[in-house]
Amino acid sequence: MVAAEDAGKIGVAEKLGIESGMVVQELGWDEDVDDALRAAVEERIGGDLLDEEADETVSVVLLWWREDDGDLVDALLEATGVLAEDGVIWVLTPKTGRPGHVEPSDVAEAVPTAGLSQTSNISVADDWAGIRLVWPKSAKAKR
Repeated sequence: MVAAEDAGKIGVAEKLGIESGMVVQELGWDEDVDDALRAAVEERIGGDLLDEEADETVSVVLLWWREDDGDLVDALLEATGVLAEDGVIWVLTPKTGRPGHVEPSDVAEAVPTAGLSQTSNISVADDWAGIRLVWPKSAKAKR
């Protein structure tokens, strides 16, 4: 049974496009991540999130990213290594005013360098925002 306060997180897992049976990888975990969101995603997929050691093809990558985490282009390139052709990367960043906040322009600058396209932004938790990245349509045709 899902607790009432977690019911909203299930909705966010749906908004992230997470479906039962999907393979989801999590990168950038730290103690500040939203555990209720993680639990909702695991419940939705019916299994555990894969960590950075995974080498199987994944449908979704959840990339928790903070201002001091290093080079976002490198992290995105790592995330694309096991990403399915129709896969999605969600860059999860602290919201404005929260510790580790990342300027949206920094993400927007890194995305095309990593060979991806930004499609949408959503609020995923009280402290976290999500930026949806996909392979560009032209890249799919070339793959």
